[in-house]
Amino acid sequence: MAERLTVEDVLKDLGVITDEQLSVVKLEQINTGKSIEDIVKEHAWATEIEIYQAKADLLGVPFIAVPEVEVDREVLSLIPEGVARQYVLIPLSKKGDVVKVAMEDPLDLQVKEFLEAKTGLKIEPNLAIPTEIVAAIDEAYSGGMESEVRAALKETEEEISQIKVEIASLEDIEKDIKKAPVARIVSTVLQYAVKSRASDVHIEPQAKRTRVRYRIDGILRERLSLPRQVHASLVSRIKILSNLKIDETRIPQDGRFMIHVDKLEIDLRVSTLPTAHGEKVVMRLLKKDTNVPTLSELGLRGRALKNVEESLKKTRGIVLVAGPTGSGKTTTLRTSIEMVSTTQINVITLEDPVEYEMKGINQVHINPQAGLTFASGLRSILRQDPDVIMVGEIRDDETMKLAIQAALTGHLVFSTVHTNSAAGTIPRLLDMGAEPFLLSSTVETIIAQRLVRVLCKKCREEYHWDGALRDQFQETLGSLLPQKDQEKIVLFKAVGCPECNMGYVSRVGIFEVLMVDERVAQQILRSETSDAIEKEAVKNGMVTMLQDGFLKVIEGITTIEEVLRVAQE
Repeated sequence: MAERLTVEDVLKDLGVITDEQLSVVKLEQINTGKSIEDIVKEHAWATEIEIYQAKADLLGVPFIAVPEVEVDREVLSLIPEGVARQYVLIPLSKKGDVVKVAMEDPLDLQVKEFLEAKTGLKIEPNLAIPTEIVAAIDEAYSGGMESEVRAALKETEEEISQIKVEIASLEDIEKDIKKAPVARIVSTVLQYAVKSRASDVHIEPQAKRTRVRYRIDGILRERLSLPRQVHASLVSRIKILSNLKIDETRIPQDGRFMIHVDKLEIDLRVSTLPTAHGEKVVMRLLKKDTNVPTLSELGLRGRALKNVEESLKKTRGIVLVAGPTGSGKTTTLRTSIEMVSTTQINVITLEDPVEYEMKGINQVHINPQAGLTFASGLRSILRQDPDVIMVGEIRDDETMKLAIQAALTGHLVFSTVHTNSAAGTIPRLLDMGAEPFLLSSTVETIIAQRLVRVLCKKCREEYHWDGALRDQFQETLGSLLPQKDQEKIVLFKAVGCPECNMGYVSRVGIFEVLMVDERVAQQILRSETSDAIEKEAVKNGMVTMLQDGFLKVIEGITTIEEVLRVAQE
């Protein structure tokens, strides 16, 4: 085999580019002065991963895809964040006296010797894509959060031992916890949550450590590991902020408090749960802003958007939003309620809990301990002269029958159901005991949804579909697939850069909207299966969630992996 001297030669030998393409690359490099990597990527002849794999082959070092590797948090302390950023590298794992490190330049012997002198261990360099390394540094080192927390921990150790000795009453506990640097830890944890656009923070006691995880764009990621001895103080601090009983650790508790970060007002919903190693705390972050997204901003489009808008113009009937927990149902209901609310109608909601405050709307927080359930609350609401009613969730037959009764008596009712698809909602309600003839005459629209992560436009990488992938799109989309210029269709993959979270920046919905027309109503009367109802709805023009997701992939909004992750049952 000829000696491999250049990246383009390696790409040719690996079969990534052809002889003709190799000639074009070399000629264009001479004429334009552009790098080989840029020319190959511009022509879409090779992906960034293929280029770096070729580089690694040329250099004789292993290539590693950093996003596919779980960084061992114990090795992060071996190399400071400043060093990692300066030399664009990150430690990944440690085996014996060898530390595996992903590097931008694995042949930099000076850096390798510096790291070995600093850690006292052998360094195993691996080539990695620089943007992936930077993204991993941002994620693993938590944007400096760990250094702030470590400083607070040093101050906390002595004070915790003093608290154990000095406290004599519940008031003393509250007083000392407020003074302790553990308050700084809580503040830092929450500030990072806001900065990283997290929806939830999980503080979880383990056998020897306390793990802090953040749900960012729907995915839980570990960001911090704390000494076990600070866990009780940490939980007590959060309980004080939430007005919970700090001396009660045997039963779950729920509370709320508010924080201000960078002029943002954040409402936190707090839940504690006793576990084998102590109390676990989950905090949900809710921004208290007045910006309500439109239906199109949520991800609805085309015929689905038109159908939902038509449903919101009705004055009676039931509109249901279906999906699992965390699929964005509450946000869709909020947008729908805001759209129908005017000063001429009386809108009342029953929620568990009230997540978003809506102006001009009567919101009721249910309280099962006091006897205020969805069913009893709905019964009372019907005596309050409502025009539009929102019931947070249909959980039982009593709530369902009351919702149907409300729709029959001339009210527009909104609610949610935990089902996987729009068509699957009908059999679920029938299983609860609903009468088919009542469902067929009251249910107007069923919206099923999931949330997919949106690609970062600054770093997303394009690629052309192969035969198998094209067949998958053709099979799923059928006539919905653009028929013209299919060869020019470009898909995108997540890469990762300092501006995003591993290649993604937010989330958007994928939807299916089932309209209960005369044909579907007849199927409900016959108590047919969800598959039969879905087939009839598709005949009438319904776009399924999977199809909506694939269309958003073609538009460059998300990736095929994201759609399959959330939409496949």
